[in-house]
Amino acid sequence: MRVLVLGSGGREQAITWACREAGHDVTIAASATDDELQAHELVIPGPETLLADGIADRCAALGVACFGPTADLARLETSKGHSRDLAVTLGIPGPAHARFDAGAADAALAWWTALGAPVVVKFDGLAAGKGVEVPDGDDAIRAAIVDMAARGPFVLEERMHGPECSLLALCDGRRAVALPLAQDHKRIGEGDTGPNTGGMGAYAPAPLRSADGRDLDIEHLLDVFVQPVLDHLATQGTPYIGVLYAGLMLTADGPRLVEYNCRFGDPETQAVLPLLDPDRIDLATIALACTQGDLDMVIDAVCDGERTLPTVGAACCVVAAAEDYPATPRTGMAVLAAGFPSVTEACQSVDDADAILFPAGVDADGRVSGGRVLAVTGTGPDLATARSRAYAALDGIAFDGMQVRRDIAWRAPGAALRSYAAAGVDIAEGNRAVERMRADVERTLTPAVLRGVGSFGGVIDLSAAAGMAEPVLVASTDGVGTKVELAARLGRVRSVGTDIVNHCIDDVLVQAARPLFFLDYIAASVLDADLVADVVAGMADACAAAGCALLGGETAEMPGVYAPGAFDVAGTLVGIADRANLLPRDDIAVGHRLIALASNGPHTNGYSFLRKLFDWFPMDAVPAGLDRPLGDALLEPHRSYLDVLGPLLDGPSGSAVSALAHITGGGLPENVPRVLPDGVDARIHLGSWPTPPLFALVRDLAVGVDTEELHRMLNMGVGMVIVCPPDRVDEVRSAIDEETWVIGELVAGTPGERRVILES
Repeated sequence: MRVLVLGSGGREQAITWACREAGHDVTIAASATDDELQAHELVIPGPETLLADGIADRCAALGVACFGPTADLARLETSKGHSRDLAVTLGIPGPAHARFDAGAADAALAWWTALGAPVVVKFDGLAAGKGVEVPDGDDAIRAAIVDMAARGPFVLEERMHGPECSLLALCDGRRAVALPLAQDHKRIGEGDTGPNTGGMGAYAPAPLRSADGRDLDIEHLLDVFVQPVLDHLATQGTPYIGVLYAGLMLTADGPRLVEYNCRFGDPETQAVLPLLDPDRIDLATIALACTQGDLDMVIDAVCDGERTLPTVGAACCVVAAAEDYPATPRTGMAVLAAGFPSVTEACQSVDDADAILFPAGVDADGRVSGGRVLAVTGTGPDLATARSRAYAALDGIAFDGMQVRRDIAWRAPGAALRSYAAAGVDIAEGNRAVERMRADVERTLTPAVLRGVGSFGGVIDLSAAAGMAEPVLVASTDGVGTKVELAARLGRVRSVGTDIVNHCIDDVLVQAARPLFFLDYIAASVLDADLVADVVAGMADACAAAGCALLGGETAEMPGVYAPGAFDVAGTLVGIADRANLLPRDDIAVGHRLIALASNGPHTNGYSFLRKLFDWFPMDAVPAGLDRPLGDALLEPHRSYLDVLGPLLDGPSGSAVSALAHITGGGLPENVPRVLPDGVDARIHLGSWPTPPLFALVRDLAVGVDTEELHRMLNMGVGMVIVCPPDRVDEVRSAIDEETWVIGELVAGTPGERRVILES
């Protein structure tokens, strides 16, 4: 087939590449005369500007098949207000919105004030992907409205929240078939920060789930967001032919429409077209069938009756942008592309056919001529392989001032995780191990042992040995877990020394003990004296702050046991307490309240999950919502509560504390029951304490993990819980020199059980 692709960007290069791969005779050009249009059997327009200018109308007049809508139908993209109004008419779910003429800033500000919620400000016309402002805060919203009103007509939309995805439907006027769901990365900065761009990368298929944790059903999305539009336009006698791109947001209330586009997305096209199964279908054949109103043939013969096109594997597309993009990009720099035969036309890597280069802002001399200079797409049997190939191939790309996001597809691992077990940690199996060892441990216990396995730490009565009144020793042994891998990878291991000491301090503190001494254990495949010294320095920091002696420990070199470069940290802390003051007390009863103290991060738990969740995000980048690099937030040392709870326990309000629960592995659901009497449950009210930004980000990314599982894996902002009588809550809170929250109460449960009930 003789195919003409109109446009000159990366999207058009991808369309050209896909058609040529299928054996078609393809020409790519920024524009065409009538004679050039008539010399081809199929025209595929790329940019929205061509559609708005009526390229499909020209082709129709010349009798040439064009895979694109008329200029009138292209208003679905060229007018945000028109598309919103149509969506409301058709009952397509989306945000509250209002349209305003140029200069109508006062009316828009009044509408926003009446709405009482944050808004998105959109230019009501074509803006090359840069006509959307998502301001944060009232001052920024006011400024965005005033600025947009000065530009021309605009639309205000209630701001929605959730991950976005791109549904690209190929339409014949009556029916549609879908390409795999893709996810674009609009912001210039890693962690979705900075100004919007035309797109810095995309991947497909995107493993996204709805807010209730179910996999997205493309057939359902077509029924909700595409088919109503096709049906409506068909009844108007104006059938829609071409790509209908539905930008969707997966909100807590379900998928909602962000916008419609009337052409292939950029860079989604560079991610989805390489996935078409070459043995079953090709783009030009589908496009021609659409122009002939004959998608039924494709659906029946190729798609086995489904409305999703057959694809293979996964793809990840990474964009290399010019310096100063998206403002005023610098141009003219030479582009080097080691491993690729060309930088001026789409081509596959010489050494790896699974990496494809799509030029965009590159002139005929191989120099930077636009903001988004090129894209590299990696393909493979799974997304991890495709992503690795894309970034490996991108290592050979170079030009002065090149901007590349290192986190493309960073949300995908979180969408694929459903539980802690999926990250390689099985809490239930750990609990089973404790029960299996309990009998052997208890065989060694003497009458002097007051608390042993299953408590936060062992307690031994020393009154006979020491000749003192009733002093008891309280011991705790623990480790830092897989947080050490992250610390080693970032070269910041001192913090894990602090982690292990503070973790153990908190474990004895919950039994009203003060730390006496600490013994450490450090093991590695090959010992590094500097690393060991750094870890021990962190231990010494924590011990000095707590008035605890760091007596010594064990350093073991274990080649063949630990992976190269890996190490582990553990330790034992011994504290002392008066037996009469030991916690928990016997007075715990139904009606007691739960007071929460804040954590300062994940502490030392949940890191197998967190490392997998953020596997594709650079640790030195700052995600949206955080005020520091992600690595800094994750390596914040485990907090010690000795300085804030010690004065409480020693003071007159100490008798009001019936129990303390250190929120460690297992979170609130596993740790609070450890201090409760038989038949008493804890009812905890979710939302009664503020969710710190890091945990809010985790919750947004881990869309497939239910609330119970999330609170079992992580402390979610609560590091310590105080149990006290209801009439002494105010007394206890006033004796603590920091903000606290009443998060729940004790209720009657089932005899033989102790559990936590999480309520929204």
